[in-house]
Amino acid sequence: EVQLVESGGGLVQAGGSLRLSCVASGFPFDDYAIGWFRQAPGKEREGVSCIRRSGGAIYYTESVKGRFTISSDNAKNTVHLQMNSLKPEDTAVYYCAGDRLWEYCNENFYQLTYDYWGQGTQVTVSS
Repeated sequence: EVQLVESGGGLVQAGGSLRLSCVASGFPFDDYAIGWFRQAPGKEREGVSCIRRSGGAIYYTESVKGRFTISSDNAKNTVHLQMNSLKPEDTAVYYCAGDRLWEYCNENFYQLTYDYWGQGTQVTVSS
């Protein structure tokens, strides 16, 4: 059974930083896709970033490029999302999602429906 557990959300002032973590377990193979999505109140879910576990694919949505960095610690089966220069519009519940198909990390990842989801972690950026 695949499980994804997020941590690291919180309250931060605009311009500050947070690091989200997603621990993945239960994937049948070592190569898969992990994505970060977010949903703000009253808005549709939005793809933020994705990474292929074995490397070679990383994508970001335009609004976070240059501010967010996704990385994978394969020894710990953990994907991190380092968020710098946070803005109030980054406020949302952030979800870690995974899919057995590593191809789900591509330039259109935000349009895809990942198979597995974490419980979400709240990120609040105050102005």
